[in-house]
Amino acid sequence: MMKHSTQSRDLKTTQSSTHIPWWIYLIVIVGALLTVTGAIISKVDPAMLTNDGTITDAVRVYADYLFARNLPLALMLLLLLTLRARPMLAGFMVLTALIQIVDVTNDLIRGDLLIVPGLLVFAMVFLLGAWRLFGQPLWRVDAWRAR
Repeated sequence: MMKHSTQSRDLKTTQSSTHIPWWIYLIVIVGALLTVTGAIISKVDPAMLTNDGTITDAVRVYADYLFARNLPLALMLLLLLTLRARPMLAGFMVLTALIQIVDVTNDLIRGDLLIVPGLLVFAMVFLLGAWRLFGQPLWRVDAWRAR
């Protein structure tokens, strides 16, 4: 009888540690799609990144950097979501949010306010999702340590 109870507890612990709320699935999938869209645009039509300005060698290099950053990030978000790798997914969500916050800061410095609200929402929702996956505030060191 005792063995059955222990196995039941272990199964519940395993299920609760891998369960990911539906809203996190939604935001990760939407975030990954937006991120991969940026990667595709930077490869297919980098002029869109310059408001249809001139494509110079420097623009091409930075468009390639955007592609190289965004595509693996989006793929890893989707892979970690599929694997239900909660701690790693939370870490990648924080990384994605920090990238958006740096983008917001850069846009504010340049005075390009058009996309700032969307980027801020994207970053905050990803941080909220990461907090939920970690099960504790992101600023606590224990959230980042292996369990």
